[in-house]
Amino acid sequence: MSEMPLDGAALRGAVDLSSLANRGASSSPQQQTPGQPAGQGEEASAGPVAVDSLVLDGTDQTVETFVELSMQVPVLVDLWAEWCGPCKQLTPVLEKVVADYAGRILLMKVDVDANPQLAQVFQAQSIPTVGVLLGGRPMQVFQGAVPEAQVREVIEQVLQIAAQNGVTGTATVTGAPDEPEDAEPEPEPLPPLHQEAHDAIDRGDYDAAVAAYDKAIAQNPKDDEARAGRAQVRLLARVSGASLEEVRAAAASAPGDLDAQLAVADMDISGGHIDDAFDRLLSLFPELDDDGKATVRERLLELFEIVGADPRVTKARARLAGLLF
Repeated sequence: MSEMPLDGAALRGAVDLSSLANRGASSSPQQQTPGQPAGQGEEASAGPVAVDSLVLDGTDQTVETFVELSMQVPVLVDLWAEWCGPCKQLTPVLEKVVADYAGRILLMKVDVDANPQLAQVFQAQSIPTVGVLLGGRPMQVFQGAVPEAQVREVIEQVLQIAAQNGVTGTATVTGAPDEPEDAEPEPEPLPPLHQEAHDAIDRGDYDAAVAAYDKAIAQNPKDDEARAGRAQVRLLARVSGASLEEVRAAAASAPGDLDAQLAVADMDISGGHIDDAFDRLLSLFPELDDDGKATVRERLLELFEIVGADPRVTKARARLAGLLF
């Protein structure tokens, strides 16, 4: 996990997308000076902003809408992918915390596989990546899954910068059904041990989360969700705090070092480079002794659990079977 320090100067130096919000608008004698924070030179935006939800899906095609929203309310950006295990741990935390701020900040969820342009704008070299869109300017704020307390710290910093830049509006959800029976049903509560694991992840206690999933599997060996959750948490623990550059450099300098190659594979999975991770370990497999082969096989099976139902997993499983038999 890496975190970028937040400050107003850094935000003002970010890529400016605010011109998107002015497409089609007629020019006026009083225009915002390029690089000038939103809210300076004009009345700060403190009024209510109508939205369909505090959590919205963003795409390369709809980014203009979010740029406009960011002129009034800061927009947190969650860059994720369906196959990304750490993303599945982080996104619910982001949604929960954003809901607690009651409209002072919005959350835009971006599937990086379907929206490569937005991934590039926020310089998402690995996922999950979290950014902020404020006054039409994007900035990356951290990478990797982090505990809820750190998410709250980041949002507090975002709101401070937003206030400095005059972005102080509040979003209100419109179109909510009047009839209680029309409301969406509450999600089913998690099984107790699954909830225990999620609570441990929020605290950053990955060992406790793994232990909770182990108990769930012991009680029900067919609990596939617990197996996938355990694999995701183990990956989180291995990559947390690791430097991608240092990990890659160590692997390049010692191509025969199994631990170094496993570390790179973990980072590749975390960053979405699925084929690279599988190919690295499968190519190394024939050169290893029996203990090394057992280690790689175990790690691959765990990574397969994280990625889930995916053609790349099917292909890698077949290749592994060919190496084993």
